[in-house]
Amino acid sequence: MKFIYLLSIATLLLISQGALATHNKQELPHIYYVNFQSQGTNGPVTISAQYRLPKNKQGSPVPAVVIAHNSAGVDSTGGWYVNGLNRLGIATLEFDMWSPRGLIGGASDRPQTVQETMPDAYAALNFLASKPEIDASNIGIIGFSWGGVVALLSATPQYDSLMRIGEHKFAAHIAHYPVCWAYNLLPGFEFSQLIGSPVLIQVGAKDDYEPSPNSCKNLVNGLPDKAKSLVQLNTYNGAHHAWDRLEKRLRVFDIFGNGGQGSEIDLIPNRGIAIKSRKAVNQFFKKHLLE
Repeated sequence: MKFIYLLSIATLLLISQGALATHNKQELPHIYYVNFQSQGTNGPVTISAQYRLPKNKQGSPVPAVVIAHNSAGVDSTGGWYVNGLNRLGIATLEFDMWSPRGLIGGASDRPQTVQETMPDAYAALNFLASKPEIDASNIGIIGFSWGGVVALLSATPQYDSLMRIGEHKFAAHIAHYPVCWAYNLLPGFEFSQLIGSPVLIQVGAKDDYEPSPNSCKNLVNGLPDKAKSLVQLNTYNGAHHAWDRLEKRLRVFDIFGNGGQGSEIDLIPNRGIAIKSRKAVNQFFKKHLLE
């Protein structure tokens, strides 16, 4: 009798584990590693990327989000957001801007200008737009630091008209800590006219790149009314640069720090704030790509 009881328990456990495994399997996206061509300063470059396609029971095309990494390269930051986006039914494409150029990243081994990597974002957009499983009219972009600059500039007609390969443009833009002081001050960082897609900027009040906690607020407030109506700004008190890079804290020197004067930059993770920023990302893309 005891043997039969134990056997029944074991059978129930196996059935439960099997059902759980099946459920989890249904939740997981298809993950692919892909390549596509972009344009470098010395000719074409081959960009590698992780392409995650959510399970789609309806079989209809799904929205997508391009992910542009920070100066460190592809790290944990993008991954903090992809699972939530995939669960919403949004595909993701996180691409590597450094390796094709023989760079390892960091402030001392990255391209000279962000403009050199702008073509990569539009090559990623074109790659996704060419896929039948993707809704080409609903492709967004999110970027962090260096990638945040890419995401922000992609909202301007200057870069959209110069870089866009096909007929489709980015439908929504999120820029995390995109060094706000530089816009409308440095050549190539003009940000006053927008292509009409909504923009979310998320920054930390303790970001060492900014000469003032109000740098991003001043940028948004100085926009023409039409552009301002498209931009949402979230400022997180207590957050440093790269709060959502959930790895060990770092201190690095960057010539763009402290309003371009050059300074030490504290990269301090903050999981609580990262949870809030991830919720904001999910809400923003759900509203502008799914509804």
